[in-house]
Amino acid sequence: MSRVQKRWLIGGVLGLIVLGLIVGAIRPYKPALAAQPSASPDVEVAEVEREDIPIYGEWIGTLDGLVNADVRAQVTGYLLKQGYQEGAFVRQGDLLFQIDPRPFQAALDQAQGQLAQAQAALANAQAVQRRSELDVQRYTPLAKEQAVSQQDLDNAVQNNLAALATVETARAQIKTYEAAIETAKINLDFTRLVAPIDGIAGQAQLQVGALVTPGSGIVTSVSTVDPIKVYFTVGEPQYLDWRRRFPTEASRLEADKGLRLQLILADGSTYPHYGRFQFADRQVNESTGAIRIAGLFPNPNNVLRPGGYAKVRAVIRTQHAALLVPQRAVSELQGGYQVAVVQNDNKVTLRTVTVGDRVDNRWIVANGLAPGDRIVVEGVQRMRTGVKVNPKPFVAETKDR
Repeated sequence: MSRVQKRWLIGGVLGLIVLGLIVGAIRPYKPALAAQPSASPDVEVAEVEREDIPIYGEWIGTLDGLVNADVRAQVTGYLLKQGYQEGAFVRQGDLLFQIDPRPFQAALDQAQGQLAQAQAALANAQAVQRRSELDVQRYTPLAKEQAVSQQDLDNAVQNNLAALATVETARAQIKTYEAAIETAKINLDFTRLVAPIDGIAGQAQLQVGALVTPGSGIVTSVSTVDPIKVYFTVGEPQYLDWRRRFPTEASRLEADKGLRLQLILADGSTYPHYGRFQFADRQVNESTGAIRIAGLFPNPNNVLRPGGYAKVRAVIRTQHAALLVPQRAVSELQGGYQVAVVQNDNKVTLRTVTVGDRVDNRWIVANGLAPGDRIVVEGVQRMRTGVKVNPKPFVAETKDR
């Protein structure tokens, strides 16, 4: 290769390098022009509302019968018949089970026969006593006139006393047999296991043909479920706060009477009937630090049954002039809470707030906002202070309570 050719080659390479530097210097300006902000982003905003809002307490409840009566055998015998349908409503006195009554009917018949014998013996003893009494009445004047001996009079007196004792013995025997008859009747009645109360009868624990005794355990149970009782536990601080707000007995009773309890069932539905406060337990549970409360709910169709679980809700206080914002407008960040406030010039300012209770899908804001402030409902995580936005009114899906 000649020297001229080498110079042309070196010159060409240098030209390419210079051309590459020029192109590289020009290209960064094009993306920069493309990165210029376009129109302000659309955001949905809501105004901070101020209103009196009820604060609810919510607890886990357990359903129980108003009265739960266990049915047990009081006598020994075999079950002959089951007289009810398990899970059905029964009236007080309805037959649940029949124990074989024949041995108890025989005992009653025997006691009645013994009573009849005792009554006959009493009549005979009374006749003998009357006769001996007449002897005493007849011998007494004759003995004074010495028409009969004193010995005859003494014998008549003794015979009369013995006859009186026999009469009293017969009367005592009658009382014994009358008591035996009453016992036999009671035992015969015990062969009928009947419903002690109106309510729902439970599953039979023993079947027809089983031998039952007074110690054989529960045969079945009956529960009164209208109204039905609901137990739930309230923390001691919440209980003390309630008592502190109503210090006198009269004011507390009036407040307890005014409580309207709601029941949220296991399927998430709200029970259509309101309940009322019944009582608070006498002591705080040492292991849980909570006190047990009982409420009563109407149960006209016996839909609710003992043993079920539900949530109990009640308005425990009203917060006046509370500031409310949609829950999704609040962003939690490292234990704190932030909202994006849209200023009058439509620029965003991130503001730290203090939240209180949550009411449905809204937060109560204790500090950091004022009534009428406009806040970004969604996308607060993407907002930055100073960003200009195009605010659009936020339309809630459901009406807040």
